[in-house]
Amino acid sequence: MEFEKDGCLLRIFVGENDRAHGRPLYEWLVEEAQRQGLAGATVVRGIMGFGKKSRIHTARILRLSTDLPVIVELVDTRDRLEAYLDSVEREIKEGLATLEKADVRFYR
Repeated sequence: MEFEKDGCLLRIFVGENDRAHGRPLYEWLVEEAQRQGLAGATVVRGIMGFGKKSRIHTARILRLSTDLPVIVELVDTRDRLEAYLDSVEREIKEGLATLEKADVRFYR
């Protein structure tokens, strides 16, 4: 697959305990991205964070959280990412999604 230089980065911030179709939401999001033929996806587990409800989630031993932040990062063209987001948004009950321009240097 050839990839144009002007790409886009979609970040979806969710919790590791969020679910879709009986499994982790982040897993479902990546598999859906692959099914739709997107260029790539990565899941990053955070060690600390908070969201709209301002509740701190942390991996610190004294405040062990069972719902750490997870970021699903996807790269493709803006149009393809917009279509993907439209198709998965209903499954994201809590979270944040951002889109930004990405200057793709190589895709191999």
